[in-house]
Amino acid sequence: MAAFLMIMQTLLAIKLEQTQKFLQNGSRIPVTKLNVPANIVMQIKNTDKHGYSAIQLGIGNAKKSTKPLLGHAKSSYKNNLAPKYIKEAREEIDESIKVGDTINPIDVLVPGDLVNVVARSKGKGFAGGVKRHHFQGGPRTHGQSDRERAPGSIGQTTTPGRVYKGKRMAGNMGKEQVTVRNLEVVLVENDNLWLKGLVPGSYKNLVVIKKVGQNKKFTPLFSEASSVPSDQPIPQEDNQTPQTNTEEPEVTAQDDVKDEQIQSDRAESVEEKKEEKVDQQVEEKLNTEENMSNEEKEVE
Repeated sequence: MAAFLMIMQTLLAIKLEQTQKFLQNGSRIPVTKLNVPANIVMQIKNTDKHGYSAIQLGIGNAKKSTKPLLGHAKSSYKNNLAPKYIKEAREEIDESIKVGDTINPIDVLVPGDLVNVVARSKGKGFAGGVKRHHFQGGPRTHGQSDRERAPGSIGQTTTPGRVYKGKRMAGNMGKEQVTVRNLEVVLVENDNLWLKGLVPGSYKNLVVIKKVGQNKKFTPLFSEASSVPSDQPIPQEDNQTPQTNTEEPEVTAQDDVKDEQIQSDRAESVEEKKEEKVDQQVEEKLNTEENMSNEEKEVE
């Protein structure tokens, strides 16, 4: 089964979240996580019968479905179920592919592949020309305070006497099919796919992925396992807590003598400082009295 799956280039997925990750060279990149459930082959179209070569894929389970859809999915889905999403992929199909086969992302994509992503963008509702087409608007001068966000002229006069098709004006914004090209696959899991870059659409939006090439200068994602050399074992944390010595040290007679000596030395130093301070104060007082007596003699 893996032999013909390498021929497949298209997958259906569901957009989940947008976040960031780090590469092994230290650079930070934005990534989008896609859920890729099992893609079931519902129908195979060939040039002889249908005029073109394509494969019809389905994913998910519909909560409610019509009888025609149940009859169409009877050969590929079991237990009277129908897919939630159905899309066709124009590809050259190998004869080994049969209805009911299951395609997984690990069979089609590998890290380093380049893909095109097709999805429907978020709907913004009715928007004016400034928001929708980045119009500049009119000037505020000469009393035109109400023309700041106006679209301006939309055509000529009698000739041609109409508005050309495709004229950019206010209208519904978003909710259009958008294709983002050359996104890089950075990680492939069993049913999840991580792409470098952002994917259009809202949460749980349908996404069509088509492989277009491969990046020869691919840098894989950083992981803790890859940061440790392969020849060295990964250190394991030891749950044992270190034993601490809680016993009090024994006090000897020599320690008591040392403590008494230290306390006596401190007391003597304090008394000496007090005596020196008193002596300084007495000397200052005598000096001031002598100066006053000398001044009185000079005055007489």
